[in-house]
Amino acid sequence: MDRTLPPPLPHELPPDRLVGITTTVPVEVVFAAGLLPVDLNNLFVTADHPEALADRAERSGFPRTCCCWTKGIYGAVHRFGIATVLGVTRGDCSNAEALLEVLRHEGLRCLTFDYPSRPDPDGMARSIRGLAEALGTDLDEAERWWERLAPARAAAARIDGLTWRDGKVHGIENHLWLVSASDFCADPDRYRAGAASFVREAEARPAAPPDVRLGLCGIPPIVPGLYDFLEGLGARVVFNETQRQFAMLEPAGSLAEQYARYTYPYGVFGRIEDIAAECERRRLDGLIHYVQSFCHRRIEDRILRDRLGVPILTLEADRPEPLSGQLRTRLEAFVEMLAAGTAD
Repeated sequence: MDRTLPPPLPHELPPDRLVGITTTVPVEVVFAAGLLPVDLNNLFVTADHPEALADRAERSGFPRTCCCWTKGIYGAVHRFGIATVLGVTRGDCSNAEALLEVLRHEGLRCLTFDYPSRPDPDGMARSIRGLAEALGTDLDEAERWWERLAPARAAAARIDGLTWRDGKVHGIENHLWLVSASDFCADPDRYRAGAASFVREAEARPAAPPDVRLGLCGIPPIVPGLYDFLEGLGARVVFNETQRQFAMLEPAGSLAEQYARYTYPYGVFGRIEDIAAECERRRLDGLIHYVQSFCHRRIEDRILRDRLGVPILTLEADRPEPLSGQLRTRLEAFVEMLAAGTAD
């Protein structure tokens, strides 16, 4: 399948300006400080041999039963020579604080960002102001960058609409463009231009609505080939929950309000409201809940099943390896069940 992909990170990025981020943060503040955010998750999973980065972490003392994303982030930091890391220690991964301690022990500069305990714009503004002070900039300059990023987010929103409304964008394309909005590939202008070019290409495609409309909730999957395998079965992912949240597609009134709307840091119930609304709006036949081995968010699966009134398949994986035969069989059975239901 030919695809127009998000632009890769330029090879000539100056190391002293790079800030590795462990998850979505207010990147406007990083850009405002004259620095370049780089999502370490994306660096890990798109590396030539991502499993080798996780192996490096285990050789350095990380336990086998640690989340592979955490190990991959550690390996990516060292593989790509990232000297400054900005991690979220409240509102993301339970391993983040320990990871930063290890990196700080190894001589790296480590900064933290904490999401407020609840989605409150005033509390968010205080958190963003604190990050701006730590990076040597201010909230006004960050707000200007928020306005500058609006066209890139609008292009990503158009890609999302072409996925679920028009049937012209594949699930993997949606995933890649939205997840790349976490750092805008360290160059928002290149990202916006690439996304606009992709939109023009996708708009010219004939509509190809899938037989089965799927949503994928939970953290972005670590396994390659998932989206293409599903499309080979006649199903398409037309809703990527967390990737859509990363991209922040809906306009807000301010930078603080934009990040206060971001559901991922605030527990499962706000996420469920968002997922339920999108299930109805996108006319989903079923959900795949992707869970990462050894991740605390695995526990939330029961709540999603109890609260969401759609069929759910829980899919768990550990490392960036091709789908196993067992996972393929479970996906086939799930899609067949949904297809039979949509035919009735």
